[in-house]
This record gives sequence, structure tokens and C-alpha cells, in this order.
Amino acid sequence: MSLSSESTVPTDNNVDLSARIEQGFGPNGLGILTVKDVPGYSVLRQNLLRLAPKLAGLPEEVKTELEDAHSRYNFGWSHGKEKLESGKLDMLKGSYYANPLQDVPTSDSSEMQRYPWYCGSNIWPRNSLPELEGAFKALGKLMFDVGLMVAYHCDQYVSKGIKQHEMQNLENILLGSRCHKGRLLYYFPSQDTTTQNSDTISSWCGWHTDHGSLTGLTRAIFSRNSVEVPCPDPASGLYIRTRSSQVVKVVFGEDEIAYQIGETTAILSRGYLCATPHCVRAPQGEEARGLERSTFALFMQPDWDQKLTFPKEVTIHEDVLLSNGDLTFGEYTEKLLNIYYDTKP
Repeated sequence: MSLSSESTVPTDNNVDLSARIEQGFGPNGLGILTVKDVPGYSVLRQNLLRLAPKLAGLPEEVKTELEDAHSRYNFGWSHGKEKLESGKLDMLKGSYYANPLQDVPTSDSSEMQRYPWYCGSNIWPRNSLPELEGAFKALGKLMFDVGLMVAYHCDQYVSKGIKQHEMQNLENILLGSRCHKGRLLYYFPSQDTTTQNSDTISSWCGWHTDHGSLTGLTRAIFSRNSVEVPCPDPASGLYIRTRSSQVVKVVFGEDEIAYQIGETTAILSRGYLCATPHCVRAPQGEEARGLERSTFALFMQPDWDQKLTFPKEVTIHEDVLLSNGDLTFGEYTEKLLNIYYDTKP
């Protein structure tokens, strides 16, 4: 399921992509679609993903200085802080978090104290890996701009089912938000690919559903000893569980950006747009020994004070809801972080 970037320009109101949005994001969709032919994307993708192994290979004392415990490790370097679906700490991958659009989202000290995972400031390794900041921001900004185009067409589709005055406009919510977060991911090479979770499909990243609005994804780069190689196991990669409980492997090209619907968009659209659980399967077999994986995700999200009213049509994390069914996005995120992390701010 793909869209050409030329056909997603939001100012062209004569182009109606509602059928494609429904196919990708609707009740019977996979919750994902791709955008291709984005000028400059391929180079920016390569520029950033090739830095992931270099970042993970920095001395431990340097990476420790890039951590931010106060933000629940949602700024800077993070490794072994997040819990997997098994409840164990995730030692399989390292992450680098930053807001690619704003280094300092707010100067309000009360907001910074209340929501440090969004209101904190970016941390850049300007001495140890100075090229990371520019590459991270350039790719993140491009994926954000394309994501806004996707959001525009999501709004056009939803407006066919919900009265305009009752609809919460996704494009405007994302355009006014300070909460967007990029995540550069590096999956450490396994030294034992025959026994490590070989019987589970979620061996590299556990089943989860993104809680934001729209997640942009790059296709991963695989490498061994810092040399890019093709993935030796065609069964590895991103998997999605559909609403009918089918598990489907997702494949998209190096020059395509994939966008997945998050829980918040399902809430705001009253279920017209659907978020789906997904996971990542690690390569198996002798050829996968020593294999590294690098990728990037952009989490496009509402502002921390955006009110979420959970409709009865959407049953998501009912255990964290208040009695009146209302939370701000910042409050919703806090409750989920309490599930996924052991540490408190």
C-alpha cells in the first residue's frame, strides 16, 4: 500500500486519497502505508542510519553523559532502561531520542518539571559525534513535513464519517505540537542466533502499539563490522497483527517512508483510523551472527496539554483511564511510561 509523494500535497484539494487512506488506515487496513518518491529522502536516510553503529560504539562513559534519567531516558542515549513484553529489561537495542524540530520545546519550568519526557532539552554528542545533530534534524524534519501531508488526507477521510465541527483536525494538532520525538535505533549484533528467542516472532522488539498520532519509519540498514550488507533472513523484519488477529510481514523499499497510525489518532478519529500492534523479528541462522540493524522512527504526537476524550468505540488501555474518560496527552503518556519503565522522574 503506497502513495506517491506528488499525490499527497495537501494544498491540492482536487486530489481525493480517501480510498487509499481507508485501505491503509481504516478498520480493515494494516494501520500502515508508505510514501515514495520523496526528493532527498534516500540521502538523508543513509546519512543518519550510518551513524547509529558509531553512536552505539562510543565509550561507555561518553554514552553515560548522554543519558537523561529525569526524562525517563526519553532524551539522549538509552540502553537497557525499557521493559520488553516479557517484563525483562531490553538489552537488545540502544536508542537515541531527540526532538528534531525544537531543541528547547518550552522554557516554562513548571511544564519542564511536570512532563520532562517532552519538555526537556535535546542532548547532542557535539564533541564525540558532531555530525549526528544535523543528520538527525534533517531526516526528522523531512519525515515530519511528509507526515503532515498524510495527516491532511487522513482528515479528509475522517470528515466523511464525522461532522466537520465535531472533528479534531489531525494536521493542525500536529502542526501546533511541541512533542514530536525522533528515535534512532541500533540493534546490537547477536553472538548466538540459534537459541536467542528463535521460537518467537517478536524476538528483536516486542509486540506494542505506538501511543502517539503518526509514526514515520525508515527501512532498516543491516551491517556487519560497519559494512552494509543485505539481510540474510527474509523472514526477519516488521510484523503487524491485524484486527482479525492475522500476523502479516510488512515489506517496503529503501526509498519509501512508512507511516503507522498510533493510538491517539484512533482516539481522536473515534476509530475511523486504526492503530495496530507490531513487532520486529530478528534474523536467524548462522549468517545472522554479528549482524547489526539500524533504523529511525519519528513519533508525531499532540502537544502535552491536548485533551483526549476516549470514545466508547475505541477500547485502548482502559485500565489507565480516569472515570470521566478524559486525559491530556501528557497524562496519557505518563501512565504508559509507568508501565514500560521501572524508573520514576
